[in-house]
Amino acid sequence: MGLVLFPGDDDTSGPDVSWSYTGFGAFRRWLAQAEGFALDEMHGFGGERPWNDVSTTLTPLLDHPDDDGPDLTPIQCAAILPRLQEIADQPPGGTTDPLLQRHIDDARQLVVVLQLCIEKDVDLLFG
Repeated sequence: MGLVLFPGDDDTSGPDVSWSYTGFGAFRRWLAQAEGFALDEMHGFGGERPWNDVSTTLTPLLDHPDDDGPDLTPIQCAAILPRLQEIADQPPGGTTDPLLQRHIDDARQLVVVLQLCIEKDVDLLFG
């Protein structure tokens, strides 16, 4: 059982990005760390820190139920895209850590999916 993020354009041959639920959690913890906070401190993730206490354009992705809740609109995708691209483009610092490389690869795949959502003016679906 897992999670797939994909454009809501009814094109089943288009790009998507998928994780196990555990893998998606690890990916979001990595993104939150890149933004300077721990996801586990946040409301809804075991902590009490409110989301309005952090400033990141990634909030709609980070503070989203795994496979429920609202789809992300093209406007939200456009807001997320630049920062996600910056994170994906950062050099891994000479490490050969396979988990870090997986996160970078996933971020790059998600960038492609977000770009398509923006170009086609469709929502990003969680399924």
